[in-house]
Amino acid sequence: MKTLIMGTRGSPLALAQARQVARQLEAIHPELRVEERIIRTTGDKNQTSALPQIGGKGVFTLEIEAALLGGEIHFAVHSLKDLPPQMPAGLCLACVPKRENPADALVLNELNIPDIESSGGALKLLPQGAKIGTSSLRRRAMLLHLRPDLQVHDVRGNIDTRLRKLSEQGFHAILLARAGMNRLGAEAEALDLPVSHFIPAPGQGALALQSRTDDLDTRQILLGLEHNETRAAVEAERALVEALEAGCSTPLGAIASTAGDLVSMHCAVLSRDGKQRISVSVQGSGAPEIIGRRAAQSLLEKGAGELLR
Repeated sequence: MKTLIMGTRGSPLALAQARQVARQLEAIHPELRVEERIIRTTGDKNQTSALPQIGGKGVFTLEIEAALLGGEIHFAVHSLKDLPPQMPAGLCLACVPKRENPADALVLNELNIPDIESSGGALKLLPQGAKIGTSSLRRRAMLLHLRPDLQVHDVRGNIDTRLRKLSEQGFHAILLARAGMNRLGAEAEALDLPVSHFIPAPGQGALALQSRTDDLDTRQILLGLEHNETRAAVEAERALVEALEAGCSTPLGAIASTAGDLVSMHCAVLSRDGKQRISVSVQGSGAPEIIGRRAAQSLLEKGAGELLR
């Protein structure tokens, strides 16, 4: 029986998605056993500071990548949005499984917002000056763009911690990724926000299986979970991030989809206060990376460079 050692962060969400990958790999490779290795990253060690203050790119991946390069693990499971587009020499994005729902979800505090069944859109449920929690500069900017009256506060921690803070700290609502809630089976009153206005973070809802480039045996095993449509979409999104030299301190949203050879992308860059928003939609056939770079160029031509700086 062949054994592969899988590296993952130790948060409940990271473990849930890594173990799902392990079960799927063992199901399609009956002679395979996957062992997990929990690795603490910079982002895990500091649960109080805002992410841009910790160090920007790679705060949830650097230590895991070091373990890969050092031969301690055979592959790693990341949330793809955490994985910078430029990887260390010797590592590759070996597999991209099928994407979960990429939408942002507004989790409501039932005590503060009793009329949850009201129609007219999730944000219209929030009273004037409502207190909203999020750890994402992108979500903050998109909230303030649509509702500048809202009071948006930083809230970090795993999903359970943030759900607890929803009531303990008197928030009217918090913003989370729907994919994480689904993977954890989190039960909370939540409404998905339309991706037309709340454009997800590049790669949101997708997983990245990373391995050493020269480990062909492991790469071949991981390819059993490859989802071509998701791969094409996230390659376009990652090309956009790379072309804009964007990081976690950039209020950038991007979502791509495919239909045959056609790749469509909708993306936006905002000022941190949400007052300015530049968006473009691009589509075309050919390599997804070309569509991503074309979208980046369109954003820059419309003045996104000022917001990125």
